[in-house]
Amino acid sequence: MSTVTVNTGQPSALAEFWHYFSRNKGAVIGLAVFVFILLLAIFAPLVSPHMPDEQNRQLFLAPPFWTAGGSATYPLGTDAVGRDILSRLIYGARFSLFIGVIVVSLSVVSGVLIGLAAGFFRGHVDTVVMRVMDIVMAFPSLLLALVLVAILGPGLTNAMIAISIVNVPHFVRLTRASVMSEREREYVIASRVAGAGTLRLMFKTILPNCLGPLIVQATLAFSAAILDAAALGFLGQGAQPPTPEWGTMLAEAREFISRAWWVVTFPGLAILITVLAINLMGDGLRDALDPKLKRS
Repeated sequence: MSTVTVNTGQPSALAEFWHYFSRNKGAVIGLAVFVFILLLAIFAPLVSPHMPDEQNRQLFLAPPFWTAGGSATYPLGTDAVGRDILSRLIYGARFSLFIGVIVVSLSVVSGVLIGLAAGFFRGHVDTVVMRVMDIVMAFPSLLLALVLVAILGPGLTNAMIAISIVNVPHFVRLTRASVMSEREREYVIASRVAGAGTLRLMFKTILPNCLGPLIVQATLAFSAAILDAAALGFLGQGAQPPTPEWGTMLAEAREFISRAWWVVTFPGLAILITVLAINLMGDGLRDALDPKLKRS
């Protein structure tokens, strides 16, 4: 018996996503850069020329290899205590990406749960939740993060908790708006009439249809978390020395900026390139996931 394959002509969801995502060339470049940084972070012990805390007391503030006095052993030069800047940047990618993952995970889980409850139940629950979120959003994000870290104590863990709390209102408001637009649609009413319980309606019926904008917001929050963590590290409230975190590297190097430009320039470029790549990816995700932006 022969088998007949029917081609419906409909592309798969992944193929359709990549079609719209790849039309944004900036997003593709951002994805390539982000994957490169991610691979550097994963394989840091293999690609890093030195350990991040290894010191060469004969070469304090050595310049990059292409300048006078530079050495190929330390391609981007050394810092004030003789540590290889390139190695610290590579290991610093681990901390920055780890911060982004933890902050976004905490913010998404808590923000989606709170926003889902507020948008679904409405009434007093919605009023109380949104007034609290309005109060949190009334403060500048970095200032509020600084206050929370001052209360909790300086350190990488407390900095991640503080940044997560600052980001929660954005996910609450976005989830609430998406849930409110979905809860009265025909498929939700049909599920309710069919006897679906509250939790099934919330998590099985409504939430999957709200994930598009949440994914885009999570991507943008990822880059914001890296920036906020670097800012807290620069102010001495985030990761503490000798942790090779990019913001902490900037803080340690600021007194040498006038005579050793490389100790400040390269950590700053690492932050700039990473955040820019993630933001470009976010634009591509928005184009691919928002049906209003898709063009036939």
